[in-house]
Formats: sequence, C-alpha cells, structure tokens
Amino acid sequence: MTATVLRLFLKTVHGQPMREVASVDAVTGKGLAGDVSFGRTSRQILLVDQAALTEFDLQPGQIRENITLVGLELARLPDGTRIRIGDATLEVTGDCSPCDHIEEIRPGLRDAIRGRRGLLARVHAGGRITVTDRATLEPRTAG
Repeated sequence: MTATVLRLFLKTVHGQPMREVASVDAVTGKGLAGDVSFGRTSRQILLVDQAALTEFDLQPGQIRENITLVGLELARLPDGTRIRIGDATLEVTGDCSPCDHIEEIRPGLRDAIRGRRGLLARVHAGGRITVTDRATLEPRTAG
C-alpha cells in the first residue's frame, strides 16, 4: 500500500496556526525538527489522511496535523505499524483523541471525528520528509 505526502506542517508555537513547510527533518526518537512536540517520547507527530479532512470538510493543518497523506486509510493501522516516508521511518503509537481545539472548529466535531482524527507516531529512523514523498507500510516482523 502506497500513499503520498500532500502537506507538511510544523507547530512552532502552542495555540498558533500551523506553519506549512516543503520539507522537514525527522530526528530518531525526537520528532520533527522545529516542532514544539520535538523531544516527546510517543506524541511526536500527527498523521492525518486527506479522506478524513474531506469527509469532515476541514482544511489541511486545521486539526493540527504534521503530515497529510493521500492514499492510506490511517484508521485501520494498528499500534506498532511502521511507515516509511521519504528517508524516515515512523512508528504508530496510537490514535489521536479529539481535544477541545476540535470542538472549537465546529460544535459536535469532536464526537463525529472520534477514531478518524489521525494517528500519533514517533520517529523510529530519522531522515528527510518532503511534500510528494511516497509513504509505504513496512512489512511486520514476527516476534
């Protein structure tokens, strides 16, 4: 299964709009260079599929995602799934629960988007991620 990076965003300040970028450096075990979540252990990156944004009539970056993908249904991926994006490998750490910010966008959206907000991931192997990069699922290893 192959997807494509449509948009990349960095949260440079809490509570402020996301900053769109053409490329970003993913640092092993740290997150995206320049993002306020850099250094967290599990909640380093938020991945969102474009289909969810379209379904809920949302603009890219509006739900504070770092990476917007097309061609991959994220809601079906289990924790521990590894996704190769550009030169980096990300590991899914869990579903992103809708927060108060989501309800501020539109009343009722928090409940409606539950399970489709996106997936949290950490950087398993660092590297450069660029808009238009391919994203592919890595094969699961036994054990």
